[in-house]
Amino acid sequence: MTAPERGPARGTDRRPLPVGTQVVTRTALHSPSGEVSRPAGAVGRVVAAPADLRHAYRVSFPDGTVSAFLRADLEVQRHHAEPTPPGQPDWFTWVQYRCVVGSRAFGLDTEGSDTDRRGFYLPPAERQWSLWGVPEQLENDATQETYWELQKFLTLALKANPNVLECLYTPLVEHVSPVAQDLLDLREAFLSTLVYQTYNGYVLSQFRRMEADRRTHGQVRPKHAMHLIRLLLSGIAVLEQGEVMVHVGEHRDALLAVKRGEVSWADTEGWRLDLHARFDVALARTRLPDRPDYDRVNAFLIRARRRMLDAPTPLETA
Repeated sequence: MTAPERGPARGTDRRPLPVGTQVVTRTALHSPSGEVSRPAGAVGRVVAAPADLRHAYRVSFPDGTVSAFLRADLEVQRHHAEPTPPGQPDWFTWVQYRCVVGSRAFGLDTEGSDTDRRGFYLPPAERQWSLWGVPEQLENDATQETYWELQKFLTLALKANPNVLECLYTPLVEHVSPVAQDLLDLREAFLSTLVYQTYNGYVLSQFRRMEADRRTHGQVRPKHAMHLIRLLLSGIAVLEQGEVMVHVGEHRDALLAVKRGEVSWADTEGWRLDLHARFDVALARTRLPDRPDYDRVNAFLIRARRRMLDAPTPLETA
């Protein structure tokens, strides 16, 4: 498994360049007599892009001349001044927590459902402090995996991001390091009435869009509607029970009926409105605080960073 790079190492980027991109040349241009007519490091602008990387780009320079360059001979100008890292590690080496979320964790999986894995990684302190820093997020599309750097993970959880809170409460956990266990032991510190604003606000905005689509195109996405209903059920459980309900339990059949399009829009909308009303009642009665326990979470982050002071920092290329 390889990790996506924070930014391409200099000289290795082969992504297509759109017309208008400011570039720096990596190679010099020579006249027919062999003299350097334009040195490497010249700044220009892409004025014509080829259909594939086997053919040349046309680059215009300030003096009005236009020359042809292969993609390997061009660097995006905004990347040119960035420091070049000594080696690109496999960031996945430092994944501390890996779990399964999505339909399989919700109990809504059917034949052919993907297995979505999420979690967080924590690289050595030396990597964190270096000029190049560390990626906020790792993704592997082929395996449906996403991992946030620990601080990003914590920040999202403190804001009551549903995807991250569900990571902390999913019953399907595959890997837990000592650092991750320390975090799981304080997961209730992330729960607050911010769940009401975050979950409720998202569902309201998405249903408005769905209603607009229904009026414009005469249809909605039943699967999306199902997940919005599920999110309301989960949010209500947070306020009523003080924990995130990931598996939908007794609501499975009703939710899958919505997904299959067997529930009318009017009935789906009625269910949603009833859940919003329950959410309001739950907010009035909840024992959760108005804000999460920032101090406790911050203390955990400092502990976790300190644990990585002497961690190895392999430099092999991913």
